[in-house]
Amino acid sequence: MKQAIVARADLGLGAGKLAAQVAHASLSAYEDADSRTRREWKGSGQTKVVLSADGEDALFGLADGAERRGLPNAVVRDAGRTEVDPGTVTALAVGPGPETDVDAVTGDLSLY
Repeated sequence: MKQAIVARADLGLGAGKLAAQVAHASLSAYEDADSRTRREWKGSGQTKVVLSADGEDALFGLADGAERRGLPNAVVRDAGRTEVDPGTVTALAVGPGPETDVDAVTGDLSLY
């Protein structure tokens, strides 16, 4: 079991802002998962990886791939109070889900 969080590298977010966006994505996708998936992921150590992509379109394309595989996912749009404009897409979480399924969606991306 695994979760991949994809953050937008092209926004140049500060470290704290990036961490908050990754956390929002992770928790939101976890909440999207069914109870069996949540239990299995928690019981297996909650494996996470943070990856990078550039642009909103890239994140929506990945979210579409996650949906087609039936994976929990969550796109984060920022409130715009600090570093970016309101509604800016900052991150996407894919999973938790089987590692092979998550990798099929995000496996071509680089680590953040």
